[in-house]
Amino acid sequence: MKVFKNKWFNHWAGKEGISDTDLLNAATEVTAGKVEADLGGCLFKKRLPRSGGGKRGAYRVIVGYKKPNAEKVIFLYAFTKSDKANLSAREEAALSLVAESFVSTTEKQVQELIAAGSIWEVQP
Repeated sequence: MKVFKNKWFNHWAGKEGISDTDLLNAATEVTAGKVEADLGGCLFKKRLPRSGGGKRGAYRVIVGYKKPNAEKVIFLYAFTKSDKANLSAREEAALSLVAESFVSTTEKQVQELIAAGSIWEVQP
């Protein structure tokens, strides 16, 4: 399984102190079906604990991957419940399109996205 984060998520994770190890653990849980919500298509919502806290005050992260093929997983967006209750229908539709586009990319296209600085591969 290869795990990626988009440009926005990479910036957010760095600012919030979210480690790649935390993201790899969350990706493993997502592909095992341990999610808070299946938003349809290739989009899932997962709770990600805050550093030093539990899942109660956790971040909500939006992840794209295609079941049952866990070849590629991408972290797309995140928020806290105190910032917003949930995604709007418009946000969900946009993120769903991005997720579906990403999971259908070829290895060459993935490498081009990495070279362009649009995505980063999460490292162990």
